[in-house]
Amino acid sequence: MSSSTPNILFVMADQLGASALPIYGHKVVKAPNIERLAAGGTVFENAYCNSPLCSTSRVSMLSGRLPSELDAYDNASEFPAAVPTFAHYLRALGYRTCLSGKMHLVGPDQLHGYEERLTTDFYPVDFGWTPNWEKQWEKLSFFHNMDSVTKAGICARSMPIDYDDETTYQAQRRLYDYARDQADTRPFFMTVSLTHPHDPYATTREYWDRYDDSEIDLPSVPHIPPEQRDPHSARLFYHYGMHEQEITDADIRKARHAYYGMTSYVDDKLGQLMDTLERTGMADNTIVIFSADHGDMLGERGMWYKMSFYEWSASVPFVVRHPDVAGGKRVPQTTSLIDLFPTLVDLAGGGTPDPECAPHLKGRSVAPLLQGDAAGWPDTAYSEYLGEGAAGPCLMVRKGRHKYVYSAGEPDSAGDPPQLFDLTDDPQELDDRAGRSDYATIEAELGDLVARTWDLDNLRKRVVESQKRRRFVFDALSRGKPAPWDYAPSYDAANLYIRNDEALSAREYRARLDEPTGAE
Repeated sequence: MSSSTPNILFVMADQLGASALPIYGHKVVKAPNIERLAAGGTVFENAYCNSPLCSTSRVSMLSGRLPSELDAYDNASEFPAAVPTFAHYLRALGYRTCLSGKMHLVGPDQLHGYEERLTTDFYPVDFGWTPNWEKQWEKLSFFHNMDSVTKAGICARSMPIDYDDETTYQAQRRLYDYARDQADTRPFFMTVSLTHPHDPYATTREYWDRYDDSEIDLPSVPHIPPEQRDPHSARLFYHYGMHEQEITDADIRKARHAYYGMTSYVDDKLGQLMDTLERTGMADNTIVIFSADHGDMLGERGMWYKMSFYEWSASVPFVVRHPDVAGGKRVPQTTSLIDLFPTLVDLAGGGTPDPECAPHLKGRSVAPLLQGDAAGWPDTAYSEYLGEGAAGPCLMVRKGRHKYVYSAGEPDSAGDPPQLFDLTDDPQELDDRAGRSDYATIEAELGDLVARTWDLDNLRKRVVESQKRRRFVFDALSRGKPAPWDYAPSYDAANLYIRNDEALSAREYRARLDEPTGAE
């Protein structure tokens, strides 16, 4: 690889599973820019989130640790400012670090190592979305419901479009600023995080019309009644209210149609950012990484959204394009988002993160895999779900071809039966092999990994205690004069456009960015 320090652009989607993309075999979705990135980069075929929920997945990704290690259990868990992130590390290595878009990190620190943030967050960053496991059937206002499906379709405009248009525009503008800036020659690390294609499933006519109605496929695994599901999936059925209204095939097709359009919107945004790198002449020295925080069941098995460990929910796209690595490669080894922290530090020339500054990192750098070196790779991913709709800790280990799921189930119960799938023989996860004698060895091995990774005796207690504290704090802070933690972007208007601190022609010329030599 090149000895020069590369720039890094990390583009992230929200609720976009690997299963829904053509680079992973989807036959309907149109994503030519993701395919362009893959053709010039490396596709990781078996990448997972470490928690199938927005905030906890991102906490894990930024910290390189499982979220429960940081008491991050749900979408209202505080991310402590003292926890080192990859943004801290890259900043310490001499990068200017910039975030544009969603990160859904809860608490008063809304930067976590980023030198600047170009937008506010899309979701609230307080404790208002704290679930209550002691009243697990209580319906709270922030829980998912089926309106996203029954009201899916075409819109003229939406909040996610407003947000992601702003996110991408601000990121492109900052990339142009980097190219024009002659004073600050530091490499950049920019995260551009979109909220598409997260539900509600609504897209504009432009993106809806990229797909003909006849193209839209129904789920490959049809609806499974709740009484025939595993207990956690049955609880989710009632959690997001599928028992309260009929969901027709027409509803499902409309929701998937809109989701496919929203995915094409994400693809266009990625394309705009890649084109900006080309126009500024920075593409040849910029690593581009594309991923997502988790997937979306999208009607598979009759399930929606995330919150489970089935492939459509737990697997994520992960593509890395490095200017010094030949493109068109595919990596079959199992990886997860906690590998991003050590990978970024490695690619930035920082070697292995200092264990005293970034303790207990669970991931490993995928840089050797980019070069085809899989020696010693553990081929294992861990994931956990401790949010709304669960009756207790839900935990997953994927090792090689096997996936093992442990769910604690109802309080004071023996727990839900474990699940074990052979994803090579059974990619649709229809044949649960837990309890079979011919799988006893692998089940024992994966069960042991669960027991060694999580404190099964105390985890539920910790979650419930945290929920109580946060609900009390939120209620107290809601009284009297509020002091929101939401990030408020600012800018220095005195140094924008034409000002009298510099000769007019000099300022205009300095702000102009010419095309790279050789560009048409």
